[in-house]
Amino acid sequence: MVRIEIEHTGRLHSEAIHAESGSRLQTDAPVDNGGRGESFSPTDLVATALGTCITTTMDLYAQKRGINIDGTKAVVIKHMTSQPSRRISKLEVTVEMPLSANHPQRAGLENAAINCPVKKSLSSEMEIPITFSWRDDL
Repeated sequence: MVRIEIEHTGRLHSEAIHAESGSRLQTDAPVDNGGRGESFSPTDLVATALGTCITTTMDLYAQKRGINIDGTKAVVIKHMTSQPSRRISKLEVTVEMPLSANHPQRAGLENAAINCPVKKSLSSEMEIPITFSWRDDL
């Protein structure tokens, strides 16, 4: 169990505190929804959670096998819709791997990414295509 404390600080801003570590982050509503875009929006954090979950889950898999994936990058493009109500419709993910495309653990690393807990927790109504680029492809 993890406790996260959130305080609305006014003007569409909130601050969240990770109780265990004391780490803090701020949010702002997006510009297209009346905010000033001064920080991550709540839906930006969903995209961030997906990208960081993918890289973390891949690293957990890699570490168990003695593989170094430092330098792995993930880019998440968030698409919003207002139909039938405002929500995230698609999160496009590109993962850039610092390893060769013929790495013997390629399938396992990709499988770890595809099955990360955040992705498995998101609505099946949301499109979540994941594309992998390996060092040879870059």
